Amino acid sequence: MAMNDRFPVYASRPLLAAAVVLGVLGSFFAVGLAAADERPSTEGRALLEHFCGDCHFGEGAEGGVDFEKMMASPKVDPFIGPWEKSFNMVRAALMPPASEEQPTPEQRRAMVAWIDGQLARLDCSVKRPGRVTLRRLNRDEYNRTIRDLVGIDFRPADDFPSDDVGYGFDNIGDVLTLPPMLLEKYLRAAEEIVARALEDPQARKKIFICRPGPKLSKEACLRRILKHFASRAFRRPVTDEELERLVALARQVRQKGATDREALSITLQAVLVSPHFLFRVEKDPEPDDPDGIRALDDYEIASRLSYFLWSTMPDEQLFRLAAAGKLRRPDILRKEVRRMLADPRSEALVQNFAAQWLTLRRLERVQPDPARFPQFNDQLREDMLEETLAFFRYILRQDRSILDFLTAGYTFVNERLAKLYGIDGVRGEEFRKVKLPSQRRGVVTHASILTVTSNPTRTSPVSRGKWLMETILGTPPPPPPGNAAPLAEGKEAELLGTLRERLEQHRADPECATCHKQMDVLGFGLENFNPIGVWREKDGRFPIDASGELPGGITFGGPGELMTVLAEARRDDFCRGFTKKMLTYALGRGVVPEDRCTLESIRRQLEQGDYRFSVLIEAIVTSDPFLYRAAKPSGRGMME
Repeated sequence: MAMNDRFPVYASRPLLAAAVVLGVLGSFFAVGLAAADERPSTEGRALLEHFCGDCHFGEGAEGGVDFEKMMASPKVDPFIGPWEKSFNMVRAALMPPASEEQPTPEQRRAMVAWIDGQLARLDCSVKRPGRVTLRRLNRDEYNRTIRDLVGIDFRPADDFPSDDVGYGFDNIGDVLTLPPMLLEKYLRAAEEIVARALEDPQARKKIFICRPGPKLSKEACLRRILKHFASRAFRRPVTDEELERLVALARQVRQKGATDREALSITLQAVLVSPHFLFRVEKDPEPDDPDGIRALDDYEIASRLSYFLWSTMPDEQLFRLAAAGKLRRPDILRKEVRRMLADPRSEALVQNFAAQWLTLRRLERVQPDPARFPQFNDQLREDMLEETLAFFRYILRQDRSILDFLTAGYTFVNERLAKLYGIDGVRGEEFRKVKLPSQRRGVVTHASILTVTSNPTRTSPVSRGKWLMETILGTPPPPPPGNAAPLAEGKEAELLGTLRERLEQHRADPECATCHKQMDVLGFGLENFNPIGVWREKDGRFPIDASGELPGGITFGGPGELMTVLAEARRDDFCRGFTKKMLTYALGRGVVPEDRCTLESIRRQLEQGDYRFSVLIEAIVTSDPFLYRAAKPSGRGMME
């Protein structure tokens, strides 16, 4: 990606377009590990060889996992990816395949403990920050940045092409491409933004920081205006060379007969189509750096902070701290996190992180069968979304434990949603905090989640189980085999038995059984909720059985108990999964095996800090991946 930001001499839109083209293109479930269980290290290895040897030892080892070679290596670092993959698959009981001999729960614990011991050999004193791909502002970031840069909130990027999504989020550098259509959109947006800004009193106040007079020439004032505007737009001090190009551009446009206002307009547009505005630029370490790693400067940290928590440019406080060189101090970073989370602009974290983490953006496309669910309409759809966003907002603002996402006995409803839930005493459109019935706990039992994980005509235990594995526990199952047969549907299907019985028949194929035995147990734990989240005791003429047994012999009797199990027995899985999602969103890249030390450090800090929301954010922004940059990417993301 060429980052030459030289502005050519032009005074018309075609020339501006040419400048743009040249510039812009130039565990699942952890099988409970007991800390006191110190069985001989050779036992786990022997079990691994016994159960996995046929496929993963020696020449022809499958899936890129060769335990023979991995065990022979004196260092774990070269094989951190395969070891991490093995740990997740064995821990989640996804390996060995269901068609092969299975270890007992005790044997599986020994295998997982031994693999974990291998991973523990990773030297956490070595920095492995990874490298974030140069990334452009996505549509929401562009809109919010323009709002804060010029003071006009008119959302010009709503007309831009949709942003691609990677690892579940639309702020990932690897997928934020630059289609040709977007270049034209940038040009038009820059023209409209500047035209509006020069007419708006509030925007003019932000731009015109001086007026020419007896003590200040026109060009000196112009230089001040451009230096101030470009420094804020580029999110770091503009260089002398960059400023001279801008001033020269304005001068040459005037020489062609343009007015002072027209010259300023063209020059401001040039700033808005510069790669340094459109992209979040972080320089790579110098080639002669011995370890290929460098600390980010304070302005880069300011941008990482502001786009993480606010989806917009740094404010004046962050700019002041960056100029003073104070943002690298952990105490200052933590103080800024608390300030920024309390600021109304942190609503961006609700709208962008929460909505994508919980897959709530699917809700606008879901359409339950109107004949079966006549109470569902667009207004109820909006109510479902607002409940979940209000719930996340409350946990953020009140600095609650992130475990509330699983176990909270409260939520936020208006009259329509309260009626859907069977909650009495709620009247009107206003959302308010209420106590939930005992069968509902946490975000998983929200109508929004239950609706986006259902089919139009019936529930989908598979979709719900898969959603829990991916979203809540951070251990997505592998993709299904290409020849997987669809589940029988319709009235004829009822002759085959309950939905649970039909799924048991469906997973008789050993290829399907490995994953389905995990997903289905979870999904059936939510089967008391119909496709739009209404509580029920029967599915048609069949009574519902929402009980289940998880790996390790842990049982539950329904959705409330399932949430308790996830929050207690599987707490580390949830915290690890939630941390991966938040770290991915914060960095704009997928989490990789080399991030293991960072994830473990954050987990410990969460535990010590009573799992409070702010503790997670502070741990992320003080971590090496957030504060440093490597010359080369670490590897492929674990959540692909």
